Amino acid sequence: MFPVPAPEIVDRMRSAYAHARTLLGLAADEKPRVWGYAGRTLSGPTGDTWLRMASAPPGNGTGKLWEGPAASRALPEDVRRPRLLDLADYEKDGWEYRAELYVRSTDPVISASPVLSATPTLPEDWWGGLRTSLTALSSVPTGRIAVREEYVGRAVPQFTGHAVDTIEWTTAHGDLHWANLTGPTMLLMDWEGWGTAPVGYDAACLLLHSLHVPDMAARVRAEFNDVLGTQESRVGQLVACAELLQAAPRVPFYAELAGAVRAHLETLDPTGT
Repeated sequence: MFPVPAPEIVDRMRSAYAHARTLLGLAADEKPRVWGYAGRTLSGPTGDTWLRMASAPPGNGTGKLWEGPAASRALPEDVRRPRLLDLADYEKDGWEYRAELYVRSTDPVISASPVLSATPTLPEDWWGGLRTSLTALSSVPTGRIAVREEYVGRAVPQFTGHAVDTIEWTTAHGDLHWANLTGPTMLLMDWEGWGTAPVGYDAACLLLHSLHVPDMAARVRAEFNDVLGTQESRVGQLVACAELLQAAPRVPFYAELAGAVRAHLETLDPTGT
């Protein structure tokens, strides 16, 4: 999903990934090939399983992103996601690592990039599966936080120029885009950041990542009109816009999307009334 990082990160992560295979009793299989942002994670197939490894500097192997996938085990079955089979924590060369072993999806992610560039062929029940999953997730009580209230109050005015008043909260996936969805069988991938977020945040994230493909953006709007068409979703949409605009200077595919995000902002009521 993200570019291959600097050579010294590649060497360290591949060495740690090989160690993870040993800890989990996995034979060497296909090489890992999926990099996370700035080389923080590395993932790849291991036969009929999938190994994902996260890294952190010393003393930082904890917190929301570290614990999210393990905590997602307790979510309802209606929330369609890969099954986590095993995990292992370890230290190597002064870094902390968590290796997570999943049942390997038989279907690929819909897009290699979070931002959609072409219309995928998806069956009708794919949309139903996504809606069912997000609806079931929204009612899950949790102390986890996907979007902090302090961030909303600071970033939304700074990056969108809109004011924020009342916030309605729900439980969200927290990183809903096309590189975290499989098809034609729908699974929600990457459960690092799930937790509470403003109503409409997940649907808004998927919509914004669809804006380069107008027919898919229209489909997302139609499927989630009961959420995105409400005043309660305004803050969730503003937060999703603020995050992408904040990331645009350092992430090329968000820089290319920024104009469309600003155009979407113009459709939202700036007063919140």
